[in-house]
Amino acid sequence: MDALSGAGPRRARGRPGARSSGVRAPAAPWARFSAWLECVCVVTFDLELGQALELVYPSDFRLTDKEKSSICYLSFPDSHSGCLGDTQFSFRIRQCGGQRSPWHDDRHYDTGAPVSLQREPAHYFGYVYFRQVKDSSVKRGYFQKSLVLVSRLPFVRLFQALLSLIAPEYFDKLAPCLEAVCNEIDQWPAPMPGQTLNLPVMGVILQVRIPSRVDKPESSAPKQCGHENLLPAPVVLSSVHELDLFSCLHPLKFCCDYRPYFTIHDSEFREFTTRTQAPPNVVLGVTNPFFIKMLQHWPHILRVGEPRMSGDLPKQVKLKKPSRLKTLDTKPGLYTAYTAHLHRDKALLKRLLKGLQKKRPSDMQTALLRRHLLELTQSFIIPLEHYMTSLMPLQKSIMPWKTPPQIRPFRQDDFLCSLEHAGPQLTCILKGDWLGLYRRFFKSPHFDGWYRQRHKEMVQKLEALHLEAICEAQNIEAWMKDKSEVEIVDLVLKLREKLVWAQGHQLPVKEATLQRAQLYIETIIGSLPKDLQAVLCPP
Repeated sequence: MDALSGAGPRRARGRPGARSSGVRAPAAPWARFSAWLECVCVVTFDLELGQALELVYPSDFRLTDKEKSSICYLSFPDSHSGCLGDTQFSFRIRQCGGQRSPWHDDRHYDTGAPVSLQREPAHYFGYVYFRQVKDSSVKRGYFQKSLVLVSRLPFVRLFQALLSLIAPEYFDKLAPCLEAVCNEIDQWPAPMPGQTLNLPVMGVILQVRIPSRVDKPESSAPKQCGHENLLPAPVVLSSVHELDLFSCLHPLKFCCDYRPYFTIHDSEFREFTTRTQAPPNVVLGVTNPFFIKMLQHWPHILRVGEPRMSGDLPKQVKLKKPSRLKTLDTKPGLYTAYTAHLHRDKALLKRLLKGLQKKRPSDMQTALLRRHLLELTQSFIIPLEHYMTSLMPLQKSIMPWKTPPQIRPFRQDDFLCSLEHAGPQLTCILKGDWLGLYRRFFKSPHFDGWYRQRHKEMVQKLEALHLEAICEAQNIEAWMKDKSEVEIVDLVLKLREKLVWAQGHQLPVKEATLQRAQLYIETIIGSLPKDLQAVLCPP
């Protein structure tokens, strides 16, 4: 990749008169497409320019020069990797040039989706299908090209499956094929959490179910349905976002930055690798051995080796100190300054290793690991959830004509004291320093992200209960008798504000409650003098 130094990508082809900022011109017919993808890019290797942006589709989607450069550099594997054939991977980049308003409404999706699967407001995901094959007709001797799906959705499994269908066909038929596929995606239903969706593309139907935040935790993939009347039979993806859980899992939303693939050409390279301050809260996925030496001062480094044969098993699992990570030929392993707070589950490790020896199917290994991590996470989170619930005002204290009481603050010492009688030891057999683990969690950005989300949900619940209390009050006329016009008008304005807020934030309020609130507003306005009615209900 040294030939890429200083090279800039070509500008994307644009439609005359298209806007230079924002997502697309108002007339663009890509509302359904943009519910899933921002755009599709093709990156090729140019002998003069290096990696270059050959195509952006739809053509009126605008990327900044910095975004184009990042996509170009991250769409090819590092030069030393020598990947021949087809390779799939993903990356994540920071959006530049300010937040842009999409042409689809994100609120309904984000309200129903788990926090970890909500759209990224400030980052793009890039899902890459890279092909490198020998080609004597090319001066360099190799055909090198990447097809990239750019999205705000973390649907790794879905978009990799989609690429495996369209990329080989695109490399053979080029632009006409890509245009046809994009038009098919523009006919897809919107991503709806909790629903099974059929997504037709290139004669194949991908059937997926996007998780919902109200789903109950399960140890196996959700059952699919609706096969009967579909021809051809759909390709069922057990998950839109998870790969093999035997290899990866995220029980809580990761609230720091992360880059699945990162190179020395990335625009944040200097920011992340500076030694003038503590290492940043970020996870970097790299393939260039240069980073081992460059970042050996980082507290956690996982070096992955070549895949093992099924019978070639490690005798034991060890954590190694970062001080042992000094050379480029360091053995694979986890080098960390972290001291584990909980003891290992040796029984689980033995079961997984035995499964490898017996060549147990990966999905069975995944089920074992999923159940273990789910139960461990629940044991950790349940005491936090119970304590948060105790901070909520009692429902009987919510009065219809008074400002609702506030949620009490989260006091870490009070929570830690509660663990003696209601801690994770009630549901988990693992021993260790649970108090130390919670204290470490409190210092991390992940606690702040979890707490902010839970507090937001509790505020919404409190607002919903207050609105219901107002609508269930039977004596509104009696309340109005001794009130001044100013107080009555103030009530109308507050009720309207609550109604708009409830509808805009999709609060957990019954439709009948919303209708009753609107009826109350009309009743109150009707009792006022004509001049005030004209002010509150202008024609």
